[in-house]
Amino acid sequence: MSSPSAPSTGSAASESWPWPPAMRASAAVHVAALGAGVLVPGAWPWALGAVVLNHALITGAGLTPRSNLLGPNVTRLPEAAGARREVAITIDDGPEPEVTPRVLDLLDAHGQRATFFCIAERVLAHPALAREIVARGHSIQNHTAQHRHNFSFLGPRGFAAEIARAQDILTDVTGQRPTCFRAPAGLRNPFLEPVLHRLGLSLVSWTRRGFDTREGDAAKVMARLARHLQARDILLLHDGNAARTAAGQPVLLEVLPLLLQRLRTAGLRAVTLPEGLKTA
Repeated sequence: MSSPSAPSTGSAASESWPWPPAMRASAAVHVAALGAGVLVPGAWPWALGAVVLNHALITGAGLTPRSNLLGPNVTRLPEAAGARREVAITIDDGPEPEVTPRVLDLLDAHGQRATFFCIAERVLAHPALAREIVARGHSIQNHTAQHRHNFSFLGPRGFAAEIARAQDILTDVTGQRPTCFRAPAGLRNPFLEPVLHRLGLSLVSWTRRGFDTREGDAAKVMARLARHLQARDILLLHDGNAARTAAGQPVLLEVLPLLLQRLRTAGLRAVTLPEGLKTA
């Protein structure tokens, strides 16, 4: 069994990171601004302005969870999943002993599958529950080791330590190595994608979310998820950090039966991300 604290690398480690066009353009802006500032008299205010604007755009991309400017970002399942009438229900921030077992029972009752983006330290605290998620046909993927609130401010070494530690914990506990990663709140910076590439992980965000960590009204959460619901959608909910209904129940437990019934009515099937991301 590998040490949970020891960074590990995936099969992509030997491959160079393919810079996204936006990052190549950013590097070009910096080089051009430096050249203009040094070589062209009076150009430095314009050069500085170009760099500031560039940094603002990069920061904005990092604060936009569904943006792909900083690298590949899965926001919908592939076309093949559409032909199979598949969607992906993703459930973040668990496992949560009060909520997750009831979620598993609801999924079983409707014959549907989900992907749980788990916080690795919560998996360490509840290993039997994590193993039950996998044993019941669902998937556990990487949602960092600690779910740090300052995650998007980390540099390459911080990202590598946090994500690789989670990879090792999740693999050791469940016996399955994650292939997908979701950042806390979906926020990141340009240093994240090279780390994911080395670890063989794909960044996955969502098509739409219910905002169920702050909205306790199940009808409102459901309305956000169901708006234009269609095959290939990736839906985001939470078993950990879930808002409470007026009756004090985690809102997910009221939303999920409604969502599962809506999928059945629409002829859609909820599958795990590893299943849904298959292109054939």
